[in-house]
Amino acid sequence: MAQSSKQIQTQTQQQVQTLSPQQIMVVKLLELPAVELEERVRGELLENPALEEGHENAHEEDEYAGPEESNISTEDGGNTDYDSLSDYLNEDDIPDYKLQENNRSKDEQTEDIPFADATSFYETLKEQLGEHALSEHQRQLAEYLIGSLDDDGLLRKPLDGICDELAIYSGIETSPEELEKVLKVIQDFDPPGLGARDLRECLLIQLHRKAEQPGKKDDKLLKLETDIIEQCYEEFTRKHWDKIQQKLNISEAELDQAIKELCKLNPRPGASMGETVGRNMQQIVPDFIVDTDDDGTVHLSLNNPNLPELRISRDFSDMVEEHTKNKANQSKESRETLMFLKQKIDAAQGFIDAVKQRQNTLMKTMQAIIDLQRPFFEEGDESLLKPMILKDVAERAGLDISTVSRVSNSKYVQTNYGIYSLKFFFSDGYTKDNGEEMSVREIRKALKECIDNEDRKNPYTDDELTEMMVQKGYPIARRTVAKYRQQMNIPVARLRK
Repeated sequence: MAQSSKQIQTQTQQQVQTLSPQQIMVVKLLELPAVELEERVRGELLENPALEEGHENAHEEDEYAGPEESNISTEDGGNTDYDSLSDYLNEDDIPDYKLQENNRSKDEQTEDIPFADATSFYETLKEQLGEHALSEHQRQLAEYLIGSLDDDGLLRKPLDGICDELAIYSGIETSPEELEKVLKVIQDFDPPGLGARDLRECLLIQLHRKAEQPGKKDDKLLKLETDIIEQCYEEFTRKHWDKIQQKLNISEAELDQAIKELCKLNPRPGASMGETVGRNMQQIVPDFIVDTDDDGTVHLSLNNPNLPELRISRDFSDMVEEHTKNKANQSKESRETLMFLKQKIDAAQGFIDAVKQRQNTLMKTMQAIIDLQRPFFEEGDESLLKPMILKDVAERAGLDISTVSRVSNSKYVQTNYGIYSLKFFFSDGYTKDNGEEMSVREIRKALKECIDNEDRKNPYTDDELTEMMVQKGYPIARRTVAKYRQQMNIPVARLRK
């Protein structure tokens, strides 16, 4: 007699870390640069009527205003009549006062801002996306992937990392396999090569697209080009032509012809769409301003002069108080109104707290960077930059490493010596035998000086460069010299002749 199987239910206790909506909002605001933060705040002011511009203590001053003076005081000294709350909520159009810009001084002249007429890189790809039949979920994934492309049109973020970003920031669950399928759709866009994850894949996409053209299916030259990239990519990047000839058993003439055709391919397909030029011409707005006095005193401030002060609307607060007093005799409609008012006030307060937390976190992070790199901010000499990683700043600021990473991304600081990306101040270190720590940037600078001063007819080999670096006081290995040379896009000695 067969033994029947029994199903057993067990309980296990697990700790799962989840982000609250308030934490997600803080994370999103933390990643925004100064200009985008201002746009985000302006958008929130339009969306939430419980949020308005002004200092939090301004309400106390308004208490002394008479009935005829109970209006909103603008920054330029004028007064704007405030419509009733019911009119505001029932009006389809946005009130004029919400669209006015009142952050200019009286002496400042208004200047027209020129806008480019060209279609952006992102918009162009979204138009092509509309030509494909995708589900709403797939379309969301595709739009996020398009937004993750670099200026050259390549995708350098790992797919599993994008999965995490989608889950945290957008609440969209997906898998690397599903993203891979959507990415294949983007790789069919024009120009060919978009969405590739490295140069090799970019070139292969272009070669496969050429093979789809009429009469190209059996093209021997095209097949040879594909074989070179698929089978001899490492040799191709290092220009080891003799090894390619031996591996593929081809003549020098065939190789030369294939190399000429391969050099016609576009390694930066996104640049051909004009977006890179537009981005490079955009003015960088620093998020921080660091001033250094003659005596070496460093002053730090946030650069957000156009960011409005935020407060809870007094009209909303008064209405909540009024509805709360009559809570015993409330109708269903009145209770729903009270719930609506409280939701808007809670959302407004949450946004105000998130903006304050963002500003506080930014100041802590930048102050920690200044403390760790103070010699640079006092002198402006790049060689004075010390080795510094995210962990160093996080420990000094009392923050999480991921928080410091988000602050450092796409943020800039204006100093007495120029505007720098926050990423500029981070670099690995190299420790000597005596325990002294050197910056990798300093070592690379010394290595570049050696190469710049070499005889072009007889350039230094990596072994010779290693000996020279040791004599200069940088005891690094030959493989380290080769690694730093490659990071600076400097070829080997025989190719520098």
